[in-house]
Amino acid sequence: MIKLALYPGTFDPVTNGHIDIIQRASELFDKIVVTVARNLSKTPLFTTEERVFLLKESLKNFNNVTVDSFDGLVVDHAHSVNACAIIRGLRAVSDFEYEFQMALMNRKLAADISTVFLMPNEKYTYLNSSIVRNLSQFGSDVSEFVPNVVQDALIKKYAVK
Repeated sequence: MIKLALYPGTFDPVTNGHIDIIQRASELFDKIVVTVARNLSKTPLFTTEERVFLLKESLKNFNNVTVDSFDGLVVDHAHSVNACAIIRGLRAVSDFEYEFQMALMNRKLAADISTVFLMPNEKYTYLNSSIVRNLSQFGSDVSEFVPNVVQDALIKKYAVK
């Protein structure tokens, strides 16, 4: 039986911290589905299609990782792809409370799906998509924080604004 895990997120944009979590997860599970959440309460910089494209380009060297998108509850999507686990990244203690609440609710909704928390390499513990967007908006070099394809997309996106 294939052990498949779902790694959901907004990924606006994908960072090297996300990729570090995906690398770790890909070593634990047979297959990872990285899925872009269409969160109606957020106004993302990149469209869903752009985020899926950037993820696919950033992850093309991973043989056991695919990328998709979804609307709705994460546990419903996890069931639809036959996932046994949901991957969540924890950078700092501040992430824990929210993620713990979500994991407990997901367990209540779908007891057959586990939540697996993974910590990124310590060099990424301060990194998140909002910081990358803010730096990029003001013309800072973000090449240390994101794949090249993402850096190029950020430069183009902010050049038109």
